[in-house]
Amino acid sequence: MQLLWWSVSSPWGMLMSALLVALHLAVIVRALTRPGREAAARVAWVAVLLFLPFVGVFAYLMLGETSIGRVRRARMGSAEKSISLPKTQRPSGLDPDTESAFSLVESINGFAATQGNSVRLAADSDAAIDELVADIDAAQSTVHIGFYIWLADTNGTKVADAVSRAARRGVTCRILVDAVGSRAFLRSHLWAQMKQAGATCVAALQDLPRWGKLAVGRVDLRNHRKITVIDDTIAYCGSQNCADPAFRVKPKFAPWVDVFFRCQGPIVAQEQWLFLTTWRTELPQDTVSVGTPRAWGPSEGAASMPAHDSVVGAMFGTGPTARPGAMSEAFTTVIAAAHSELTVSTPYFVPDEPLLAALCAAPRRGVRTTLVLPQNNDSWFVAQAARSSYRRLLEAGVELYEYPLGLLHSKTMTVDGHLAMVGSANMDRRSLELNYENNLLLAHPAATAAIRERQQSYLDASSPVSLVTVRGWSLWSRLVQNAVAMLAPIL
Repeated sequence: MQLLWWSVSSPWGMLMSALLVALHLAVIVRALTRPGREAAARVAWVAVLLFLPFVGVFAYLMLGETSIGRVRRARMGSAEKSISLPKTQRPSGLDPDTESAFSLVESINGFAATQGNSVRLAADSDAAIDELVADIDAAQSTVHIGFYIWLADTNGTKVADAVSRAARRGVTCRILVDAVGSRAFLRSHLWAQMKQAGATCVAALQDLPRWGKLAVGRVDLRNHRKITVIDDTIAYCGSQNCADPAFRVKPKFAPWVDVFFRCQGPIVAQEQWLFLTTWRTELPQDTVSVGTPRAWGPSEGAASMPAHDSVVGAMFGTGPTARPGAMSEAFTTVIAAAHSELTVSTPYFVPDEPLLAALCAAPRRGVRTTLVLPQNNDSWFVAQAARSSYRRLLEAGVELYEYPLGLLHSKTMTVDGHLAMVGSANMDRRSLELNYENNLLLAHPAATAAIRERQQSYLDASSPVSLVTVRGWSLWSRLVQNAVAMLAPIL
C-alpha cells in the first residue's frame, strides 16, 4: 500500500511508474511486431504480458527473442561465406515428391541431393560408439566431433580416449560440445586429457548474452547437433549423444534408445561444412576448410550392420542463424511426399501448427500414419504439451503408440518404403525454432527399410493409445495439458 501511495504522490514515483508502463507497452508492441513469429506465439506472449505484467516483461527479456546476437550472427555469416559449399552431381530419375523434398532441403543451406553415398545404421547405441572409436583409431588426418551432450561415462570415456590417442599420433582433432548440454563434461578429467593430448576443444555458445544483456536475445539457445567427420571421408549422423544408454544423469528414464548412421560419399562434405561453419564461428582464427576425402574401407571388426550403397542423400542444418521455420518446412514437405505409409518416432512432440496439421492431413488423404512417442518422458512439460494434441491426432486417423522401455530418443521418419529422414531434430519448438540441429534426408529402399525395421521394433514393444482412453481423461488432466500447451509457443 505504501509503495502504491509513493508511486502516485511522489514525482519520482510517478516518473518510475510512467517508465514501467512505457516499458510494458514497448514489450507488448515488440511481441506483436517481431518478424518471423507465428500468430500463436504472439497471442501467448501478449496474454502473459497482460495478466502477469512484471513477470511477463522479465520473461520476455529472457526468452522472447530468438536472436543469437549481432556479433555471433556476423561471425556465422562470415564463416559460411569463407567456406565453399560442396559441389555435387545431382541425381536423376527421382519422383516429383522426392525431388520436392530434396529441393526444400537444398533451399536451407544450399546442399543439393547427392548420389553414390553409402550409409549404415548401427545395431544399437553401444555398437555405434564402438564403430566410432574404431574409425577414430584408423584416422590419418582429421577428427571432427560435435555433440550436444558428452558424459564422462563408459562410452564417453571410450571416445575421449580414442581422440587422445589420435591427437598423440599427430591427427588434428577438433572437439566441439555444447556449453550447457556438456557442462559437467567440461569439468571432467577427460576434457583436460584431450586438451593435453593435443586436441583443440571448444565449448559452443559459451558467450551467449546472459543476465546483463537480457534484451539482446534468449539465454537458452543451444547447439543440439550430433556431428562427427573423420578424414573428410566418414560422417556420423543421428540422434545419439556421446553417452551410455543408461544415461546416468537421468537414470530414471533409461535406457536412451537412439539411432546413429555411419555415412560415406558426397554427403560427408555437406556435414563437414556444417561442422566447420560452427567451428569457425567459435574460432574465427582457424581457417580450416572442407578437404578432399581419401579412399576408405570399413574398419576391421567395426561393422555391426550391413551398409547400403548408391544412396541418394542430403545433409542440412538449421538454427537461429538459418531461415526461420526451415526445420518445420522440412518435416512437412517430407510428410506431404507420403502416399501410402508414414511412420514417425520422436521423443519430444510439441509441433507448431503447420506440422501438426500436416500429420493430421496425412491419414485423411489415405496415408497410414503412425506416430510413436515415449511413454515416460524426462520432460514433464513436454509430455503434457504432447498429450494435449493426442485427441486431434487420433480423431484424424493417426495411429498413436507410447514406448515403455526407456526414453525413445530416436528421431526418425520413413515414407512409402523409399524416403527417410533422421537426425538431431525433435518435433518440438526448441528444435523447430531455437536450437542448432542437423538432419539427413535419404532416398533408398534398403536404407529406408532398415530404419522402418527399427521403427517396427519400437512399435512391437509399444502400447497403442486409443481415442476412448483420451476422451476418458479427467477434466483436471485436460486442463493441465492444454494450459501447458498454450505456453509452448513461447517456451
